[in-house]
Amino acid sequence: MFLSFSVLTMAATPFIITLAPRLSDIILRLPLPKRLISGFYPVPDVKVKVKKDHLIIIGFGINGRNVARAARLSGIPYAVIEMNPETVRTEQAQGEPIFYGDSTQEAVLQHANIKNARIVVTAINDPSATRRITEIIRRLNPKVHLIVRTRYLQEMEPLYELGANEVIPEEFETSVEIFTRVLCKYLIPRDEIERLVTEIRSDGYEMLRSFYKKSLSVSDLKLQLPDVEISTLKVTERSPLVGKSIAEINLRKRFGVTVLAIRRNLQILSNPNANTQFFSNDTLVVLGLPEKIANLMGFIKS
Repeated sequence: MFLSFSVLTMAATPFIITLAPRLSDIILRLPLPKRLISGFYPVPDVKVKVKKDHLIIIGFGINGRNVARAARLSGIPYAVIEMNPETVRTEQAQGEPIFYGDSTQEAVLQHANIKNARIVVTAINDPSATRRITEIIRRLNPKVHLIVRTRYLQEMEPLYELGANEVIPEEFETSVEIFTRVLCKYLIPRDEIERLVTEIRSDGYEMLRSFYKKSLSVSDLKLQLPDVEISTLKVTERSPLVGKSIAEINLRKRFGVTVLAIRRNLQILSNPNANTQFFSNDTLVVLGLPEKIANLMGFIKS
């Protein structure tokens, strides 16, 4: 009998987990004591002071904190919903407009005044809960702009179908950040990089999902001076550059290197002229072929 019940409960567990949200909704509608519903040690609530056009942030992890910080600095009214009670207590004590709640429950979203919100950002790590939250938000407020972060590519289409306006997959955003820095190192013009990134995001990352799609932006990107390198060199106290000007050393003609800028203490001297003198501890930002820069480095340290 013991083994039979063990096997039956193990087999029923996946179905119970799937039905748990619906069962909880049904149970919460029953006339149960308020103390039983809210718990014996509820987290102190916080009143949402915003009335309309506010931002709702679901999840207060790294992404949620960054969004909240940006909203605070920009003067955008916002409210945060978080399920970690310790995080809620700590942040409430610091004046953060955050309250404890499960965003998969309609009552929690209504408490955050979802019907009058302008934007909702969902930044949690539970795919199932994210889908449920998306469906509920779209049903409660068809006009709100819903931005959802997901870790996996396969979650994008279901979330769009449930009503998300924008789905940000971490996998592709990491790729975008990496190749943006790579293109910068190859001296691709910044406006061309931004145009490419905009195109990638505008079509739902289709360019990255399909390697066979031809992109005009990608074909227009040409390596700018691929053999040229931008590097930094430190002028030591015993360097022959100390006390002499760019014209006296004649760096461009002698070494084939151009000085783009000089960092001196906290000051940046951009595009220095021929009469600019070098001082010890200066940091030079130079442009040239790698072997030319290496020759100049040896001269500076001699």
